[in-house]
Amino acid sequence: MKLSRRSWFTIALGFYIMVAASLSFVYFQHVQEREQLRDDLITARSRLSSVNIESVTHRQNVFEENLNQAYEQYEADREKFVQSIESITVSNLLYSMARANSVNITEMRTVDAASEELEGVSCLALNIDAEVKGYDADLVAFITQLNNDLTTAIVKSVNIDIPPPGNAGIPSAAINLVIYTCEER
Repeated sequence: MKLSRRSWFTIALGFYIMVAASLSFVYFQHVQEREQLRDDLITARSRLSSVNIESVTHRQNVFEENLNQAYEQYEADREKFVQSIESITVSNLLYSMARANSVNITEMRTVDAASEELEGVSCLALNIDAEVKGYDADLVAFITQLNNDLTTAIVKSVNIDIPPPGNAGIPSAAINLVIYTCEER
């Protein structure tokens, strides 16, 4: 079946009209999208021009400063809390050791834990001063147990006071102890 020129012309014209209609549809859709984007840009620019950059920057600086202060306060409170827990735990341990050795702790003072470095390891050092009373053999046993059982502690100094014979006083010891714990990073 052979097509005449007129048929070819009609087919070509129909194809051309379809292509032109499709391109026109795409073009008008693109024009509408472009107008919508331009309107959105104008709206965004007007909103942006109404924002006071200095005010926003100032508020951001105030918020950052408040955040830094709150974080510093948190760190200070956390450190006090950790130190108080460590002090309570150590105190309980020392009192139980004292009971086991038949001595009485009459006074105990702790100094805030300080950061120290031992052989390249960052540690917290809890310094404890204790006054202990009991018989001299019991005092020596207590001090020996402190040295042996507290593996992360060092007995820095001991001053034993034994009253002269015939005096009714009870022997006492002033002990300076430092307990080390690994510092959290």
